Amino acid sequence: MIKITKLAKDLNVTRTTIYNWKRSGKIDFIKTDTNRNYVSKETYNNLLGIKDKKEEKVVIYCRVSSTENKSNLNTQRDRLISYCNAKGYQVSDIIIEVGSGINDFRPKLIKLFEKNDYTKIVVEHKDRLTRVGFNYIDTFCKLLNKEIEVVNKTVTDEEDLIQDFVSIITSFCSRIYGKRRNKRNTEKLIKQLKEENN
Repeated sequence: MIKITKLAKDLNVTRTTIYNWKRSGKIDFIKTDTNRNYVSKETYNNLLGIKDKKEEKVVIYCRVSSTENKSNLNTQRDRLISYCNAKGYQVSDIIIEVGSGINDFRPKLIKLFEKNDYTKIVVEHKDRLTRVGFNYIDTFCKLLNKEIEVVNKTVTDEEDLIQDFVSIITSFCSRIYGKRRNKRNTEKLIKQLKEENN
C-alpha cells in the first residue's frame, strides 16, 4: 500500500487533488483500522504510468540471413538474455531463425505474431526483425498491445546485408524468368482456344 502523501509528491499534485479524485471516483482508497488512507500499488503504478516488470513477458527474437552466420545466433541470443536480465524482464520465449531479412515468410516469426502470451519482442537491431517495413510491423504490434524493443539502433552487420542483397537479386531473377514462362503458357492456351473455336 502507498501513502497518499507519497502519491501526491510523486505525481506533483496536492493532497487535496488526490482527495478530489477519490470523491469523483477516479481512484479508490484503502482504509486501515486506524482510519488512515492509502492507495493500492496497482493504482499508484497506473497513475504514474509504471508497468509492473513481473507482468511484462518478453520474447527474444534472433535472426541471421544464412547458415554461414549461424555462430552469430548464439552470441546474439546471449547478449539479449543479458540485456533482458539487466532490465528485469521475464523472458518467456527465445525465437531463433535463419532466413533473409527481406523474406516475408519466416515461419517462426509468423507463429510468434499469432501468439498472445507476451507483451514485448526484444531484438538486437531493427534489421534482425526485418530489413524492410519495420514501421509496419511496429504499428501492427502496437495494435495488438505489444511493443518492439530495439537494443542497438545503429549497428548493421555488413555481411548479413550482402546476403540479403543476393536474396533480392535472386528473387527478382526468378520472377523475371517465371513471367516469361507464364507468358509462353498463356500464349499456348490462347492458341489452343482459337484452334478449338475454328
